[in-house]
Amino acid sequence: MSKTESPLFCTRAASGAATGGASDARWAPNTDVYVTDPGLVIKVELAGIRREDLEITVEGSRITISGQRPDCCRSPGCRFLMMEINYGHFETVIDLPPGYDLGRAKAAYQNGFLRIDVPALNPAEPLSGASES
Repeated sequence: MSKTESPLFCTRAASGAATGGASDARWAPNTDVYVTDPGLVIKVELAGIRREDLEITVEGSRITISGQRPDCCRSPGCRFLMMEINYGHFETVIDLPPGYDLGRAKAAYQNGFLRIDVPALNPAEPLSGASES
């Protein structure tokens, strides 16, 4: 199975910063974004990250998921034969398409996965600030 990416929805941080050392490195966790009948689901793989090390920011139709995975389990003098696990700061920015209400989104973090359910806008509902007679 291969990864599918959509540049319309997700901005992924580059692995490693061009201008700095390991402290500037950034990575982006594996992320799925898919549509269901009730709305949109964002699922992010965050193994080894504590809930308190996560930050979710919403601005308009953009959601930013960021945090840090600490690298505290290896000795300082180790030599890698293979390294596929990213450590340090991470960030994923997702621009949602029209038709979804981030104001009513619900997030849950369990077993290393962050799941955010974003309900679809219901055209029959009045928009916030509008009143019915």
